[in-house]
Amino acid sequence: MAIKLGILGLGTVGTGTVQLLLDHTGRHPLLAEIEIYRVGVRSLDKPRQVKLADNLFTTDLESIVTDPQVDIVVELIGGLEPARSLILQAIQCGKHVVTANKAVISRFGDEIFTAANQAGVYVMLEAAVAGGIPVISPLKQSLSVNRIHTVTGIVNGTTNYILTRMQAEGGNFDDVLADAQRLGYAEADPTADVDGLDAADKIAILASLAFDGRIKLEDVYCEGIRQVSKTDIAYAEKLGFVIKLLAIAKQDNSSAPLSVRVHPTLVAHTHPLASINGVYNAILVEGEPIGQVMFFGPGAGAGATASAVSSDILNLVAELKISTENTNPLLTCRHHSYSQIAPIEELVTRFYTRFLTRDQPGVIGKLGTYFGQYGVSLESVVQTGFQGELAEIVVVTHDVRQGDFNQALAEIRSLDAVHSIPSLLRVL
Repeated sequence: MAIKLGILGLGTVGTGTVQLLLDHTGRHPLLAEIEIYRVGVRSLDKPRQVKLADNLFTTDLESIVTDPQVDIVVELIGGLEPARSLILQAIQCGKHVVTANKAVISRFGDEIFTAANQAGVYVMLEAAVAGGIPVISPLKQSLSVNRIHTVTGIVNGTTNYILTRMQAEGGNFDDVLADAQRLGYAEADPTADVDGLDAADKIAILASLAFDGRIKLEDVYCEGIRQVSKTDIAYAEKLGFVIKLLAIAKQDNSSAPLSVRVHPTLVAHTHPLASINGVYNAILVEGEPIGQVMFFGPGAGAGATASAVSSDILNLVAELKISTENTNPLLTCRHHSYSQIAPIEELVTRFYTRFLTRDQPGVIGKLGTYFGQYGVSLESVVQTGFQGELAEIVVVTHDVRQGDFNQALAEIRSLDAVHSIPSLLRVL
C-alpha cells in the first residue's frame, strides 16, 4: 500500500522535492511506494512546474494535516507561522513530519519535539541545516557513539560568497553585498544572513544533536560580517589566514558548559575550512575516537535541499513499511545482480606522460605524429630538461579513450629515439 504525502508549500524547495519524488529512474525503489496525495499552496491559479492533477492542490493547509489518509506531512512553507501551528497539529493527528524549517526548529524545537515524543511520531529535519549536505543523520546515528567536542561550520552560503569575493577581488562589503543581491545570492533584506542570524539557527540545531541537549536560541552568541573590511581581509591574508563566518559549538569536557557562537573568524590557510569558498557549506565535526570528519557540499538550492527532504521522507517510508515487511527496506541489501563495469580501455580521461628520449632532432614531432594517428589530441608538450644524456619531455593530453592512447603509446615505445616512459598518470 502506498505511503501518502501531504506537502505544504510548492515554492522552490517544494517544486524540487515533487520533481525528485516523481522521477524514479536510477533512484531507490522505495520511491515507488510514495503517493503525493495532497499539496497545499497559496493560490490555485499560479502556473506550476510540476505535473500533478489539479484536484491534488488546495489552499486549505489545515485540511491536509488533519486528513486521516495522509501518513507524512512535509512542511516547506517556511517562516514561523503558520508553519509551527501546522507542524504541531500534524503531530497531534499522529502524523510524521518532515521539515526544512530551521527557524521553527531552532525557536520552537522544545515544544515540537516534546509533542512528537508524546505522540510517538518522528520529526525529520535533515534539510534544515546545510541544504543537501547530510549532517543531521550522521550526528544522530553514525557518529552517535563518539564523544563530540567541537562542531565548526560554514553554514551560510551568502556570507561565505561575500567574504570569498572580498578576498579574491579586494572589494568592500557594501559593494560585494549589492552585487550578490543583484546576482540573486543575497536576499533584498540580507539581515538574517549577514548578521549571522541564519547561522545561529543552524548551529543551535547542530549543537543540540552533537551534545544531546536542547539549546535556547537566545543563548547563542551572534555576530555578523558587516564590520569585516577589505583591510582586515588583506592583513589576514598576509598573516596566513582567511576570514570566514563560523558557527561553532564546543564543549571542552562533559562537565563543562557549552560554548555556542557565530562570528567572523580568522582561519589558518592549513585548516580544512579555509578552502571552502563561494556559496558552499561545510561542517567539521571533531570527537573521540573518530577524530575529524568534514561534511561538504551545496548548502542551498532546490535540488540540494530537495535531496535532503526526500531522504527524510524515504526514511519515514521505510519505518512505516517495517510493520508490514518486518525489515527496514533501507537497511536490507536491495541489489540482486552484478553491475556491468566498463573495461578500463573504454575510460575517457586526460593523461600526463613523461618521456626520456635520446637527444635527436624531430623527437617531439614524432610523438605528435603517432599520437595524432590514434586521435590523441595534445594539450601541452614541454621539454623540461635533461637526465644525463637523455632529454625529458612531458606531454598532457586532452580527453582521450584509454584504448586509443595505449595503442599510440605502444607505437611510440618502439621508436629508437624513445629511451623509456618513466611516468604515466591520469589527469582529473
